[in-house]
Amino acid sequence: MALRMWASSTVNALRISCVSNSHLSPAFSLSRCFSTVLDGLKYASSHEWVKHEGPVATIGITDHAQDHLGEVVFVELPEPGGSVSKGGSFGAVESVKATSDVNSPISGEVVEVNSKLSESPGLINSSPYEEGWMIKVKPSSPSDLESLMGPKEYTKFCEEEDAAH
Repeated sequence: MALRMWASSTVNALRISCVSNSHLSPAFSLSRCFSTVLDGLKYASSHEWVKHEGPVATIGITDHAQDHLGEVVFVELPEPGGSVSKGGSFGAVESVKATSDVNSPISGEVVEVNSKLSESPGLINSSPYEEGWMIKVKPSSPSDLESLMGPKEYTKFCEEEDAAH
């Protein structure tokens, strides 16, 4: 713990940040929480990510969020065919520390849910951007994506949010 605090202080003092251009190797930001932030995704201030590919957008919680939650033990997800609204809750993540609502960064129709999470909720901790995705949505308003943060903005947002706490 002391080493992590020292490393965190050093990283913040030096303002170290590293972002990769490859979507295959994780881009990351060395911030207070050492969270991974990927290029090619959009981020909400409530710590959800969106990957928009063709007619479908995949949504999950960020590495920053899962790190703060701790070990995830249960995930509540909506049924396919339902709708989600930008900023509205679509489910919950229960960890050993707390239960948190998960908000949708965009509006649309839920076309798929990650059924693996019911048996293995820890996928959110071990692979938040790949195996730990939560829902896939057909966006009803693609312009919702324009109001979300890119990787650099989200990294800065997390650093400022952590510094305030």
